[in-house]
Amino acid sequence: MSPRTNESAPEGEPGERSVATTEPDPAPPIRTAKDSPARSAARARVAAADRATRAHAPSTSDDTTVAAAEEETAVDGRTEVTEVTEVTEVNPEENKKDAAGEERADDSTDGGGPGTVSGEAGAGDERTGAGDERVAAVRRVSASARRWRTVQLVACAASLAVALTAGAVVVGAVRSGSGATVAAAPSAVSPQLLASGDLDTSITALQAHLRAQPKDFGGWATLGLAYVEQARTKGDPSRYPQAQQALDRSLKLRPGNESALAGRAALAAARHDFTGALTYADTVLGENPYSERALSSRIDALVELGRYTEASKAADLADSRRPGVPVFTRYAYVHELRGDVRTARRVLEQALGTATSRGDLSYVASALGQLAWNQGRYTDALTYYARALAADDTYLPALEGRARAQAARGDDAAAIKGMEQVVERYPLPQPLVELGELYEARGNPGDARKAHDQYALVDAWIALAHSYGVDADLDTALAAADHGDRGAALKAARDEWARRHTVHTADALAWALHVNGRDAEALPYARRATATGYRNASFLYHRGMIERVTGHRKEARASLKAALDLNAGFSPLGARAARKALEDDQ
Repeated sequence: MSPRTNESAPEGEPGERSVATTEPDPAPPIRTAKDSPARSAARARVAAADRATRAHAPSTSDDTTVAAAEEETAVDGRTEVTEVTEVTEVNPEENKKDAAGEERADDSTDGGGPGTVSGEAGAGDERTGAGDERVAAVRRVSASARRWRTVQLVACAASLAVALTAGAVVVGAVRSGSGATVAAAPSAVSPQLLASGDLDTSITALQAHLRAQPKDFGGWATLGLAYVEQARTKGDPSRYPQAQQALDRSLKLRPGNESALAGRAALAAARHDFTGALTYADTVLGENPYSERALSSRIDALVELGRYTEASKAADLADSRRPGVPVFTRYAYVHELRGDVRTARRVLEQALGTATSRGDLSYVASALGQLAWNQGRYTDALTYYARALAADDTYLPALEGRARAQAARGDDAAAIKGMEQVVERYPLPQPLVELGELYEARGNPGDARKAHDQYALVDAWIALAHSYGVDADLDTALAAADHGDRGAALKAARDEWARRHTVHTADALAWALHVNGRDAEALPYARRATATGYRNASFLYHRGMIERVTGHRKEARASLKAALDLNAGFSPLGARAARKALEDDQ
């Protein structure tokens, strides 16, 4: 996924000045998803890992007691569960069915309820113990990578799967304390609740409210969006079935309500179902052309589908209708993809100037940090990341970005320490790969093994993501091309390209073809990845290496030099390879 649209910005306040005023820039229902071979295989890997856990490691599964649920739709989207009381010893094998039959919907990239990007997302459900165990399992997976080897890593992945699925049977199981039916409240819980900067606390408050007001369709929609945000920030795909269930409950209570449909657009994009996200966003906009969430989700979906001209028009339209932080950040990213870095920076600085909540401040400052890092301006990047962390010292993109900038400046010790802290809490594919490459570049005794363990954890996360309905082929292609099964990388890249034609999927396919020795086929994709003017040093490096192998020596030298001139620290291993190639060709 592209780096910026994977982070949802909170909704801004209405009435903010349009970015275009200072510089103008020249649905039917979604069908029920069926198991794909990839998702079935992922579940099989998780099941095998669970068996390995039972055979080789002490059990770390979490026996969870959940409260009663009143007429909750089961997570698999088919079974009705009525008055489930005192459910104990949640069976992870049953819960792995979560994503099999549910609709593909919703996204973390929506405009969010205000404050959806609001600092560290925690488990936050009423089952506090289950939430704590989920976080502990994530940490155990990362910590065990330094203690165990391949067999134990598989077992550890299974324990993570068990902890993530524990408690996923219900969505914060609620019922009225008195047992009486409560009249539907159209907006008893405002999405503004999520702007507090503490998503855990906000979700707990929502669940408490829904115990008293189970007919509040707006509260269920907000809870669904909150679960999407938790999944994104904690790397916990088990939240997606919970989000699906909460949104379905909202639509059951009030069919066609805007908040739940916008939430479905958010969930669809979070699962990388961008066609579904676009359909839901258009459905909402057909009823309310000024919906900030739907306007933002529409931009995101068009960007992630590679329809950049339409995305630019959608950003202009959103800016004219609902100017604010969510639209500003998307407007900026569309310009960055077209190579207009100056406008992107100006708009983000304008957004930062209007930001007031912790979530807005950390999100926009981190976006500015990422933009500065992309251009090799490491001191500026660190300044922006510091500002983001001053607003929220747990904000993952800022912590990761700071470590990346420190590495680019040569402060390897600080970079490794920082990235270790990131993956200890959130072992997501990109930071895991980055930490592995930092170990490889350092080259101390034992670093090769440490790097190998990080790459193994990427595979474990991808398997879990697939099992919860997330199309993680781009993550697979990027990680496996350099650090895994090259054949699997090519298959994943081809599958992703079949779904969407973006600069990121073009680059991933080009590189996967290259590592499989198919450079003549790779070159058109590498050139396509850089054709929009998007300034990305990694793309230029990939293009240069492919040009070099295909005999375009002059073009290769220009591309490799451009990559290093733009961002000499774009990758600890890639930058080193680019410099060596230039030296060898002198």
